[in-house]
Amino acid sequence: MYRLHGFCQSGNTFKVAFMLRALRQDWEPVFVDFMNGVTRTEPWREQTNEMGEAPVLEDGARLLTQSGAILTYLARKHGAFEGADDDEKQDVLRWLLFDNHKFTSYFATYRFMKSFGPSAPDAAVMGWLRGRLDNAFGIVDKHLASRPYMVGKAPTIADFSLCGYLFYPLEESGYELAGRYTHIDAWLGRLRAIPGWAFPYDILPGERILPKW
Repeated sequence: MYRLHGFCQSGNTFKVAFMLRALRQDWEPVFVDFMNGVTRTEPWREQTNEMGEAPVLEDGARLLTQSGAILTYLARKHGAFEGADDDEKQDVLRWLLFDNHKFTSYFATYRFMKSFGPSAPDAAVMGWLRGRLDNAFGIVDKHLASRPYMVGKAPTIADFSLCGYLFYPLEESGYELAGRYTHIDAWLGRLRAIPGWAFPYDILPGERILPKW
């Protein structure tokens, strides 16, 4: 059985949980007390993840880190959601890198600062991030205007990766999708229809925290 270390506020953890459920694999959640700093402690970094991040996936004696790498590992191991051919697999990698560098990176930071940061977010920083968000989301929305999924005609790990933070409540980010990014909104509806999808707070460990700011 897989063991997934993470916490309910983590969209990166959700990406992996969604994938495991879609693969119909047995898995056990392991709570990581990120909000109280456990991932910054030396013992956790020495024993679990030297990068000090969640999620971490246990597959027997193997510890896997970084959500994009974990999704790739699971897709290859189980022969699913990796792309229909070599060209699609290469395109999946392209979107995974775009997601980690821009799409999820900017959105997750923006949401964390608004909802979970230790102090009220700086307006100038939030404004800069919002501009970067607008650009990244515009790229994905335009891409989805002519196709049902990010790559090919079926869901892949590119979809699992890009959607990771988009099923959390609007109040946590304040970044409206519906009505503004119509193709992303429709795509999220298709992802909800995948067997195994669930609301992140229903399947991940930890307690829901109300937005601070």
